[in-house]
Amino acid sequence: MSMIILGFLAGIIGGMGIGGGTILIPGLIFLTNFKQQTIQSINLISFIPVAIVALIIHIKNKNVILKISLPIILFGLLGSWAGSRLALTIPSASLRRLFGIFLFIMGTYEIMCKDKK
Repeated sequence: MSMIILGFLAGIIGGMGIGGGTILIPGLIFLTNFKQQTIQSINLISFIPVAIVALIIHIKNKNVILKISLPIILFGLLGSWAGSRLALTIPSASLRRLFGIFLFIMGTYEIMCKDKK
């Protein structure tokens, strides 16, 4: 039941464009004994259908500018390839710590700096 609730919450957050991984990855860390690389892979595969549904809705609402999106997509594919190769070379415990530090920095930024813009 906890996995169903976790998937539902990650889907809501992902559909909003915030990133379901911010919920899904910590949830899987606490609920399973999987390696960090496996958890990140689960996050990525679960992201595909959520992204497709959200993209269809955003295209229908004319919120997508393809001229800007295409270069971002191309370089995003290159970056995802490089990042996945890098993640396979980092020990799971270190990758978990790095992800935690990343979330802490992003959370701190959102609290401290976001309202100033």
